[in-house]
Parts: sequence; C-alpha cells; structure tokens
Amino acid sequence: MLPSTDSAPAHDPYAALRVPDFRRLLSARVLYIVASQIQGVVVGWQIYELTNNPLALGLIGLAEAIPSITVSLYAGHVADSVPRKRIIVPMMVLLFGCSLSLFLLTRPAGMALFANQQIASFPLYVFMLYVVLFVSGIARGFLGPAVFSFMPQLLPDRNLLSNAVTWNSSSWQAAAVLGPAIGGLLFAKMGKGFAYGVDAGLMLLSLLLFASIASRALPVREGERLSLSESILSGVKFIFGNQIVLAALSLDLFAVLFGGAVALLPIFAKDILHTGPDGLGYLRAAPAVGSVLMAVWLTYSPMKRGAGRKLLWAVAGFGLATIAFALSRNLYLSLFLLFLTGVFDSVSVIVRSTLIHTHTPEYMKGRVSAVNNIFIGSSNEIGAFESGAAAKLMGTVTSVVFGGMMTLVVVAITALKADKLRNLESGTK
Repeated sequence: MLPSTDSAPAHDPYAALRVPDFRRLLSARVLYIVASQIQGVVVGWQIYELTNNPLALGLIGLAEAIPSITVSLYAGHVADSVPRKRIIVPMMVLLFGCSLSLFLLTRPAGMALFANQQIASFPLYVFMLYVVLFVSGIARGFLGPAVFSFMPQLLPDRNLLSNAVTWNSSSWQAAAVLGPAIGGLLFAKMGKGFAYGVDAGLMLLSLLLFASIASRALPVREGERLSLSESILSGVKFIFGNQIVLAALSLDLFAVLFGGAVALLPIFAKDILHTGPDGLGYLRAAPAVGSVLMAVWLTYSPMKRGAGRKLLWAVAGFGLATIAFALSRNLYLSLFLLFLTGVFDSVSVIVRSTLIHTHTPEYMKGRVSAVNNIFIGSSNEIGAFESGAAAKLMGTVTSVVFGGMMTLVVVAITALKADKLRNLESGTK
C-alpha cells in the first residue's frame, strides 16, 4: 500500500529567506538598525555627559518624534503613490548624511565651531546634536511606511508573509542586540568619534544594499480614487474601524509610552549601577537579546492558539519586569530583568505586525503603516520624553516604577474592553 501524499507539508522556518530580494532587504535593515542603535548609545551618553540633566535625555526622543509624527500621515500617502524604492533610497541618503554630521561634530574643528556658546540653558553644541536628530526623524518618518509596504512586494507567495514578518522581527531584534553592545564598546575603547564613524559606514552599506533591490510597481488600487486629504485620513479610518488592530496598537502604544526605561539607561548605568559606556551598551542590548530569542522560538514554533490572551499576558509581564528593574541595584539582575522585558515585548511586536500585514490591503499598507508609526514608532521617542520629564519631577526610580504600574493598568482596561482581542486565537486570517 502506497503512503498517503495528501498530508500537510512540513513547516519551513526558512521559506522567506530563500527569496533573494527579501534577504537583501533584511540585510539592509540589520545594518541600518545596528547603525541607529550605535548612534543612540553614543548620543545618549554624550548628551547626558554634557548636561547631567535627565530632561536632556528625554529631549532626544522628542527631537526625533516631532518630525516623524508630523510627516507620517503624508509619508504613508506618498508610500502608496510612488514606487517604494524611490522613497527608501533618498531617505537612506539623508540618514547617512545625519550620521556623517554627527561624526564631523566630534572632530576638533566641529567642536571648536560651537564652543562656549549657549541657546537658553543648553550649550549650542548640544543644540546642534538635537538638530541632526530632528532631521533624521524626518527621514525615519518617510522610511518606515515605505519599507513596511515594500517588504510584502518582494515575496512571490502571500503564504510566506507570516514567516517573513517573524524573520523581519527577529532580524530587527538581532540588530538591536548587536548595535548597543557595539556602540558601548566602541565608545568606551575607541571614543565617540570612532563610534560615529562606524555608524556612518554602516548607514552607507545599508544604502547600497537597499539600492541593489529591484524596484516594484505599485499594487493595483482596486478602483480607489481619493483626494490627498481623503488618502491621508484613510489609514486612520481603517485602523479605527478594526477593533482588533486598534486594541493591539493601543496596548503597545501605552505600554511603550509608560513602561519604557530605555531613555533613562544612561542614568541607571552611571548613577545607580555605577558602570561605564560599555555597561550601558550591555543594558541597551539586554532587552533585544530576550526579544530575538523569543522571535527565533516563534519562528520554529508559530503561535497558533490564544494569540490575544498571550499578548495581554506578555504586556503585563513587561510591566512587572520594568518595575523590578527600577528597584534593582545589581547589574546582573538588572540585565536579566531587561532581558525579560525583551522576551515579553517580542510577542507583542510579532502579533501586532502580523495583524497589520494580514488585515491590510496591499494598496494602502503605506498609509496604515504611517498610522502604526505614529502609534508605535514615535511612541518610543515620546515615551523617552515622558521618561525624562517624569524622572526630572519624581526621580529616576520612582518614575520607572510608576510607568510599569501604568502599563499594568492599561492591560487591565484593554482586557476588559477589547473582547475581540481577548478572544483572538491567531494573528493571521
């Protein structure tokens, strides 16, 4: 008797990686994220060292969030109106220019140019660092929707989407592991100028990889004919009309807004845990280590049941680990607790990304991604400002404990109000 041939094919965890252009996109994103993380570690330590002011750390996030939020809705419209590669490459050129500017500002001539000058209570040199971050925020605001909506176009089969989303998240987290650790070590051993130089070099390599990907025509709009204002607002209407997507985004938004302690890590490293720039790099990398390990686990063991409930428990775990981190005075315990925040956060990222990709038509993914960027992408920067301001008002430890408690409150409210998310069994259709 012949064996049956109608059994389900085995799950291939590497399916999306077999697509060459997807591999190029993934590699380009890894280099871009590593460069951004190196930059984040160095500029955070540099500004805190120059100002010794927690609010100055919060302003780093605000300097990037304001321009990103301002352009996001229009950027989503552009991403659905222009071939996505024609947006990605110019924005990468701009980001390379920003990285190069930070490098030049560390040269003796760059430092001398702004020495002994003030704007309000800030040194002009620090103000110029904020200007560079502001410009990079504009570029990131356009880049996010373009890359998000370009990625599915590179896949020859829609069935690869869930696997691609998981690899996308895994690569992001892996880069977020490498970036802070590399940034902290380079700063500690070679100085900030060398670290900014590596940042600029990696941005250039990322730009070249993005440029090597074949362009794709825009997806068919299925008869859509909208004015500019209608097009910009359509992404907002789509998300607010979908309770599951809205609840998942809201949950992530408030968790990041209140529960994030990343912006204050230079203070924890220097004043509470008494370590240096290399220790800061390890602290920045710890959440990403947890995230990438969880993402790899989910690549081999995809979430099939109870996705909504697991999402709620994961965000609650994130809040509890944040509170415990705030109270820790031991470097190794703090690293472990930050590792746990990454484990819990990875579940949220993968469920949310899968929901948006599978529930959004291809022709409007740019606009929906733009709203997602406002909800989530910029909430990291706004959360950084909130953390800095709260630390200034309440003290560093108290502010992080308060943020973790608010995260638990948000989870409780979402669990009570969003029954469709609570009962969601799978992140895919």
